[in-house]
Amino acid sequence: MHYSGLGSCGLDPPKPPIGRGTRTDGLSQSVFVLEDDADIARLVQHHLEAAGFEARLFHTPTNLIPDAERKAPALFLLDIMVPGGDGLDVCRRLRNHAGLCTVPIIFLTARAGENDRVLGLELGADDYITKPFSTRELVARVKAVLRRFERPASPSVITFEEIVIDAGAMQLKVRGTLTTTTATEFRLLDYLARHPGRVFSRDHLLDAVWGDARFVTPRSVDVYVRRIREKIEIDPEEPRYLRTVRGAGYRFELPKGE
Repeated sequence: MHYSGLGSCGLDPPKPPIGRGTRTDGLSQSVFVLEDDADIARLVQHHLEAAGFEARLFHTPTNLIPDAERKAPALFLLDIMVPGGDGLDVCRRLRNHAGLCTVPIIFLTARAGENDRVLGLELGADDYITKPFSTRELVARVKAVLRRFERPASPSVITFEEIVIDAGAMQLKVRGTLTTTTATEFRLLDYLARHPGRVFSRDHLLDAVWGDARFVTPRSVDVYVRRIREKIEIDPEEPRYLRTVRGAGYRFELPKGE
């Protein structure tokens, strides 16, 4: 494994992902809010703006992606059950969109079942907040998700075999191709790869990567591990790098000689 001190989406040539690392000093970060309940939408808008964000409201999905293509937000806050579509489909389309696939997504929804949460994670959401919710917690969670996109002060690049993990650019390259990741997927992969050979329990990974996010459970870690394996392993069912240690957790293994 090689580290080098260096200061997506799979397109050639790649453009810098809009929405990741785009904060500009002196300018508020915008949040696109998809919420059909006018009272909840205004409440969310008020508290986001009080916290220094610019909040744009969308009651249906129709104009959300076209408007984001013109000027990408820092984050999407999506309800699931809205007229004219649903937040799950919007999330899926965003994660498949060449220019918007790295913008963080939080679900804000009344669907509180564990299966709904897991589905949201599998589609690429970075957080999942259920109604009713505390407005203070909502703002805290928005800030926490955005912090996951902050680049390290001394970023480095990890290289082994045909995989390159670039913490500075928050980009993953697998067998020569830039591979899309969410912020949470990248942070989890980067954390494991920087501690090769160590076994981490699911609870440890929850603390290290998610911090105080309350929506995540040990099952959530398993979902993200599966998503990462699908991106870096030749055979995700027989992983070479991200290994399961039965009864203990996960270990990242590097090829011999790296």
